[in-house]
Amino acid sequence: MSARAQRVADQIQREIAALIQLEVNDPRIGMVSVTAVEVSRDLSYAKIYVTVLNSLSDSGAVNSSTLSTPGQLDKLEIDENLKALNGATGYLRSLLAKRLTLRSVPKLRFYYDGSVERGRHLSELIDHALAADRDLHS
Repeated sequence: MSARAQRVADQIQREIAALIQLEVNDPRIGMVSVTAVEVSRDLSYAKIYVTVLNSLSDSGAVNSSTLSTPGQLDKLEIDENLKALNGATGYLRSLLAKRLTLRSVPKLRFYYDGSVERGRHLSELIDHALAADRDLHS
């Protein structure tokens, strides 16, 4: 990515994060964090990667009463947040146009960033392996 495209991506990331928090009033959108933005070479498209922060997988009571497997609830919540964000792209793009000094504002598309989830899973695997190694050598 060129230096200009990177600057535009960084600015879009900051502005979109603020707009989602302050301007979007959709109840389907929970606490989302904008983790990255990739802008196309011609600045006509922007891929916005988000992480959903309010997943309910830690609450066993809610999970057992609604679904059989806790992971399903996370997926449903993530899908609902992405559907709401992608539905609000026109509104977000018009607000973004007022804040950016670009001739044309990129078309927005939201994607889920699973890197936080993968990092947590890898950390659990490492902890499990260390505990197993400790038990073996004790």
